[in-house]
Amino acid sequence: MGSKALCLGLFCALLASQIYIPIPGNIEEHWKVMALEAAIKTCTFMGICLENIGIMKYEEFISIVIRLDYTQPVSDEYVTVTDTVFTDIPVHLYLPKRKLETPRRAVIYFHGGAYCFGSFKQTAFDMLNRWTANKLDAVVVGVDYRLAPQHRFPAQFEDGMAAVKFFLQNKILTDYGVDPTRICISGDSSGGTLAAALTQQVQNDLEIKHKIKVQALLYPHLQIFDSYLPSLRENEHGVVLTRDMAIKLVGLYLSEDETFPKALRKNQHMPLESGHLFQFVNWSTLLPKKYRKNHVYIEPILGTTSYSLPELMDIRLSPLLANDSQLQNLPSTYILTCQYDILRDDGLMYVSRLQNVGVQVAHEHIEDGFHAALSYMASPLYLHLGLRIRDMYISWLDKNL
Repeated sequence: MGSKALCLGLFCALLASQIYIPIPGNIEEHWKVMALEAAIKTCTFMGICLENIGIMKYEEFISIVIRLDYTQPVSDEYVTVTDTVFTDIPVHLYLPKRKLETPRRAVIYFHGGAYCFGSFKQTAFDMLNRWTANKLDAVVVGVDYRLAPQHRFPAQFEDGMAAVKFFLQNKILTDYGVDPTRICISGDSSGGTLAAALTQQVQNDLEIKHKIKVQALLYPHLQIFDSYLPSLRENEHGVVLTRDMAIKLVGLYLSEDETFPKALRKNQHMPLESGHLFQFVNWSTLLPKKYRKNHVYIEPILGTTSYSLPELMDIRLSPLLANDSQLQNLPSTYILTCQYDILRDDGLMYVSRLQNVGVQVAHEHIEDGFHAALSYMASPLYLHLGLRIRDMYISWLDKNL
């Protein structure tokens, strides 16, 4: 009995050491965020333990947990919600029930989930798209792209491109009553990556007739070139998403080669021939002084790896690597960043890049914000931060779309 109690005590102590993290003092609803953080850390710890003892992969366990939050496409008094496919890509479609007086606006939304998790069946994303359709009287398309590691890059981009091209056809826009001059592509986190990459592709593809009026990127992931950005150092053990977990998930997204995450952790993952891309991600010049603080810029070490991953230089993976001529054609852009987020500096650098080439950019920075808050505005947490981000995003769209 004593040995069992000792083992239980040691396990509890180990678990507590894994899930504890101090929460910044200016974050509102402190106890809710602490509970959220404890739940995430516990799931992460359990997933890694299950993987280490050979029961199931970490990502399989997290996927099971996330699926517990899946909902059915239930219509309400304001919006008709249906599951359908664009070509063979599953989408959640939200159509306002109000009488159509003039052609409607449209929003194509890509959910976050680190390329490995998530769906528009999740309660929070369903709520967001339902809210968007109702408040803007807009057609909303939520794209359920394929997920890693079963489907690695560029499968997610390809699914997104197929869905966008299908929707932008004259017949489809007419069928749904959409004004082809008032279409937005948006997304959060890894969905923000897809939104940014797809917008670049659409705007620069001469064969695509209808272009995007605005893009909205919510705490987006926009580059994989430099893993030592100030935000990655300051929030290494931060709320919701840590640097180690991000590296693990990016590894699942890109390659089964176990040396890749190790090289990424040391900032030694890029090939030698990528040197010309430094200028597009050099935070020592692209970050506002406020966010550089006392950090010393250390260039990534190139060409030390044995694997071959040419996709590391692909702008579909890292939209921040696009050159100025590709960025000049982009539409009016909304970018939201959060202070306590390892991806903060990705968004800040994209703001600078877009402004430098004359793109109209609206940037909102949340000083008490952290990553993925939109995912926690539903039961049981109802985080005010998530609701604030939703309202800021909807307000900008209403004025600009």
